[in-house]
Amino acid sequence: MTSLRLISPMILLAVVSLVRADGVADNAADKVRPIPPKGIALADADRNALQAELDKLGHAIDEVRSAQKNEPRILALLPDVQIFHSAVASALAHGEFFDAKDVAKAKALLKRGMDRADALLPSQGLHTGPTPGMWQAGHGPVALGYISKIDGSVQPYGLVIPWSHSSGANRHRLDVWCHGRGETLSEVNFLMDRETAPGEFTPDGAFVLHPYGRYCNANKFAGEIDLFEALDDVRKRFSIDENRLVMRGFSMGGAACWQFAVHYPSVWAAAAPGAGFSETPDFLKVFQNETLQPSWYEKSLWRMYDCTGYAANLFNCPTVAYSGEKDSQKQAADLMAKALADEGIDMVHVIGAGAGHHYTRDAKIEINRRIDSIVDAGRDPVPARVVFTTFTLRYNRSFWVQVDGLAKHWERARVEADLLGNQGAGPKIETSNVTGLTLEIPAGLCPLDVRKHPKVEIDGQQIEAPRPLSDRSWTARFQKVDGTWRAAADDGRLVKRHGLQGPIDDAFMDSFLMVRPTGPALNAKIGDWAATEMGHAVDHWRRQFRGDARVKDDKDVTDADVADHNLILWGDPSSNAYLAKIADKLPVQWTKDGVKLGAETHDAGRHVPVLIYPNPLNPKRYVVLNSGFTFREYDYLNNARQVPKLPDFAIVDVDSPPTSRAPGRIVQAGFFDEEWKPRTDESHVDAR
Repeated sequence: MTSLRLISPMILLAVVSLVRADGVADNAADKVRPIPPKGIALADADRNALQAELDKLGHAIDEVRSAQKNEPRILALLPDVQIFHSAVASALAHGEFFDAKDVAKAKALLKRGMDRADALLPSQGLHTGPTPGMWQAGHGPVALGYISKIDGSVQPYGLVIPWSHSSGANRHRLDVWCHGRGETLSEVNFLMDRETAPGEFTPDGAFVLHPYGRYCNANKFAGEIDLFEALDDVRKRFSIDENRLVMRGFSMGGAACWQFAVHYPSVWAAAAPGAGFSETPDFLKVFQNETLQPSWYEKSLWRMYDCTGYAANLFNCPTVAYSGEKDSQKQAADLMAKALADEGIDMVHVIGAGAGHHYTRDAKIEINRRIDSIVDAGRDPVPARVVFTTFTLRYNRSFWVQVDGLAKHWERARVEADLLGNQGAGPKIETSNVTGLTLEIPAGLCPLDVRKHPKVEIDGQQIEAPRPLSDRSWTARFQKVDGTWRAAADDGRLVKRHGLQGPIDDAFMDSFLMVRPTGPALNAKIGDWAATEMGHAVDHWRRQFRGDARVKDDKDVTDADVADHNLILWGDPSSNAYLAKIADKLPVQWTKDGVKLGAETHDAGRHVPVLIYPNPLNPKRYVVLNSGFTFREYDYLNNARQVPKLPDFAIVDVDSPPTSRAPGRIVQAGFFDEEWKPRTDESHVDAR
C-alpha cells in the first residue's frame, strides 16, 4: 500500500451536512426512528402561498406540454421544469420541510421553475433558436432533470458546466460526485444546493455530474440506476469524452464510489473514493458497534455490494483512495487495501494527517495531481489484459469481456483474459465458475487479423472464432456444456442471465408495475397481509427511492404492460387475475390448503410465498410475488445495511406480524439454480 501523509489545515465538506450513524441507539430494531425524519409544521400562510405558486407552475407545465406537443426538442427540456414542481409538491404533501429556511428555498425554486416554463413557451421564440434551454447554455452549477424508466418519475441531478464548454465537437472530461449521507436531503434541499454550489471538486475544463441517487441509499438499487440515467441525459445535451469519465465521492458517496468502480471497471478512467464503507459486516461491527446475526442467505447476498470481493476488478480501473487519519471510516480503504494486496496490487491511499471525516487542502491537491495525470492519459477502451471477478450476472462486464453464465450464483466467478495471449493467434482466457462468455470489441479497435479466424483458448481448450469484420469490430460467444467450451448457441432454455438473475430486489432496478388484486383471497388472513404489505411497499418506495410506484388493478394489465414492466403481483391465484393466468407455470403450487415450494409444503392459511421469477408470458421480464424491495426500516438507519434481505424466494409465516426487519417470520428461503429451479444443494430453512 502506498500511504501519503499530507499535513494541512482542515477544510469541512461543503456538500451536504453529513449525518453519521448514532451508534448503539440505531441498533434497536424495536425503536427505529423515521427516515426521512418528521418535518416541521408550516404556518398556514406559508403553506397557502407555496400551494398557490405550485399550482401556477403546474398550469404552466401543462401549457408548455400542450403548446409544444409537436416540438419534441422542447418537450425534452420539460423535466428541467418539472423537477422544481415535483420537489415542492412532495415536500408539501409529505411534510418534508425540515427547517424554516426550507420554505424560502421552495419559493425560490418555484420561481426558477416558472422562469424556465416561460422560456419554453412559443411566445419566447426559443423553439426556433439554436440553443433551447438557456439555463444549460452558460457555465457553473445548474439543476437538470430526466424521466426515469424505473417508475416514470421525474428525477433531478446537478451539473457543473465548465467555463471552457462550447457547443462544438470538442469532447469534455466528466467527473461524477456522489454525495454524502443526508437524512434531510429532500429534493428541495438537493436542488438548491445544485443550483448554487459547485461542490468539492471542480477540475478545469470538466463537467461535474452530481446525481441525487434517489436520496439516501448509497447509490444502490434504483440509486445505482439513477447515475446511469442521469449520465445518459448529460450525453444527450453535451459532448462527453467516454475515455475521460472519473468516479468520485465521499462518506456515503465514497461507498458509492467504491461500488461503481468495482462493478463497472470499464466505464471509468479513474476512481477516487473517500471514506465511506466498502463492505457490510466489518463496517457495521467497527462503525456501528452492531452485533450481526445474519441468515445464511443474507451472508451470500452481502456479496452483491461488498466491494472487497470485487477488488480484482481495480486491475483495470486506476484508483486513488483517501481517508482522514483519525476517521473511523478509514476502515473501508484499509480493507480494500488488504483485498488489493491479496491480488498483488499496492493501493494508493492518500491520508489527511490529523484529519477526521473530511478532506484536507493538501490531500485534495495530491489527489487531483494523480487523477489529472490518469485522465490525461485517458481510459484504454481495449486493454490487452482484463481481470474480472463477480458473484452475480447483474455485474457481468469489463471492457471486451462479458460473463453470460455462472455455474453457481453468489460464488466467486473469475476471468483472466489476454487479448493476444494465445501465441498471438487470439485471446487466451482462464475462468472459474463461468459457463458463458462473450468477447466483444467495438468498431475500429480490434487488433486481430481481419483475414484469419482467431484461435481462442479458454481453460486450455482451443476454439475457432469468427473473423473480425471489415470495420475492425469483433464479437465471439462461447458456452461451457458438460465441462467443454464451444461456440454458443441459443437453445431457448430458461436460464439466469444479465438482468434476469435475481434476487427479489433486482426487479426494482428496471421498469416495474405494482399489480393490485381485485378478487376474493383464498384465505382472508393472507389477503389482509398482502394488502398491508403492498401499501407498505408503495409508501416506502416513495420515502426511500423518491418516486411514485406505478399501480394498476389486475384486470387492467395490458399486453404493453407485460412487455414493458416487471410485474409485482400482490395477492394469490384467487384474488389476482394476472397471477391466476400464470400460476401453473410458476415454481410454487398454491391452493387454499397448501403452499408447496421445492420439497416443502406449508399451511396456506398462514403462509405466503414471496419470490422472483421470469414472467412466463414474457421471459425477458420478471414477475415478483408479494414483495417490494426487501430491506426495511431498521436498515434505513445505516447505508451499509441496505442490501438484499431476501434471496430469490421465501415463505413467510404471517402469524408473526411484520417488523422493522422482515415482513413476517421466514420459514423457508433460498435461491433458484441457474435454470430457475429451487436449489437442492443447501438448506432453505431460516433458523431465526
